[in-house]
Amino acid sequence: MKRTISLLIATTALASPAIAEDLSVVGSWSGLPLHKEYEAPFWSEKLPAASGGEINVALTTHNQMNLGVGDVFRLLGDGVYDVAMTVADYAVADAPELEGLDVPLLALTADEAKAMVDAARPMVDDIYANRFNSKVLAIAPYPPQVVFCNAEVSELADLEGLKVRASGRMTAKFLEALGAEGVNVSFSEVPGALQKGVVDCAVTGAGSGYSAGWWEVSTHLMAIPLGGWDSVVTAMNMDRWNSLSAEKQELITSQVATEFEAPAWETAQDALVNDIACLTGNGECPAGEARGMTLVEVSDADFEKARGVLVNEVLPDWAERAGGDWADRWNESVGSVVGVSIGG
Repeated sequence: MKRTISLLIATTALASPAIAEDLSVVGSWSGLPLHKEYEAPFWSEKLPAASGGEINVALTTHNQMNLGVGDVFRLLGDGVYDVAMTVADYAVADAPELEGLDVPLLALTADEAKAMVDAARPMVDDIYANRFNSKVLAIAPYPPQVVFCNAEVSELADLEGLKVRASGRMTAKFLEALGAEGVNVSFSEVPGALQKGVVDCAVTGAGSGYSAGWWEVSTHLMAIPLGGWDSVVTAMNMDRWNSLSAEKQELITSQVATEFEAPAWETAQDALVNDIACLTGNGECPAGEARGMTLVEVSDADFEKARGVLVNEVLPDWAERAGGDWADRWNESVGSVVGVSIGG
């Protein structure tokens, strides 16, 4: 009898379908290419399909939920939802050490930016685990954060005395070191701020600016990565992550790396070239109608001057604010990849 019961239990267990996991996922800005072309297809279609129906996803975005961008990862850590993704710079008020992930002017190509992110990944893993009770799943790029100006500028020095919307805290510090005034304006409010003269210039990704219509209220485009690459971190609440089976953890890890993160990086460089063409009319615009902004070329001398300000003023200031051994960790990882040393 005992043997019969055991066999029945075993047979029933084999016949029972695996319990599906339901994940609530909050994506980044819904109107931008990263979400539309990569995030939404991955979470809505690719991962559920790869799981064979064992993972179901309810997807929204932080702007559709009217979340404050600084609250996204804080709420993730509290377990309000299971997975979230947004710009790492939005979380630096809670984690100033996170500013070291996306430093202006150190990466001029997508390959260089990817190398920086790979080097920084162990630091980012620790920051999210300790600050946000979260497991980092991916780090993907927005295109480089360039400068839109509703003022005539011909070189970097022309930013001196102008009011500039920064894309992150380190960028704001950098602009102030150049003699500009860093102004805090949310992404959605930038067009009105440029039109009304609240700011003279604003920093964001070229593609983001094209999609959001910044070309309607700005005349000059300075295509230098003053705001870095605006890394977007995807993370899962650590308690939810730990509740998953090892098999589901491995599935999510492998799928997010190959079907979301890698494709986003592979197209990042071409996206920059295409976005600049779309904004200025210098080349073919695959996204729609090309616009007529004036493209400002930054000289080598200007670039070297700006990089000197970054290395000698901005990075040491960040190291002091981050405290602890973050400067040493940054030097040994990101710094070694880009050939820069804080305090060295």
